[in-house]
Amino acid sequence: MYSSRMTIAEFDPELARSMSAERVRQEDHIELIASENYASPRVLEAQGSVLTNKYAEGYPGKRYYGGCEFVDVAEQLAIDRAKQLFGADYANVQPHSGSQANAAVYLAMLKPGDSILGMSLDHGGHLTHGAKVNFSGKIFNASQYGIRSDNGEIDYDALEKQAL
Repeated sequence: MYSSRMTIAEFDPELARSMSAERVRQEDHIELIASENYASPRVLEAQGSVLTNKYAEGYPGKRYYGGCEFVDVAEQLAIDRAKQLFGADYANVQPHSGSQANAAVYLAMLKPGDSILGMSLDHGGHLTHGAKVNFSGKIFNASQYGIRSDNGEIDYDALEKQAL
């Protein structure tokens, strides 16, 4: 029976053996590929923590979603420590995300000023789908659509008219 407190070894012993063997391989070999740097146990612990469950778009104290107060503390710690380490006035410690993938598609398929249509941020869309504060809303002619207030669904007939 499944329990949220089960370890991987208890839930899936075969997967646990594979993970253990990979850990030993990494500890016994030197990888000369930058993207395969060995992560310390502390890094692995942080990456496997509840912080990874939280989507926190924006910056500490200026998020687009609620419930980010503890993620804000962790990110601000990282910012402050990076600034101190590098003697910098500013630091951005956020990882790359789907935003870069969206930018690659936009820049490969469109020209500045071309039109794009995306769901508005306040209706569940993403910043990269044409929000004015994002590159997509600055270099493309972005239009937004939303959901119906009476049922929370997309009005596809209205969306089609807007797209045409």
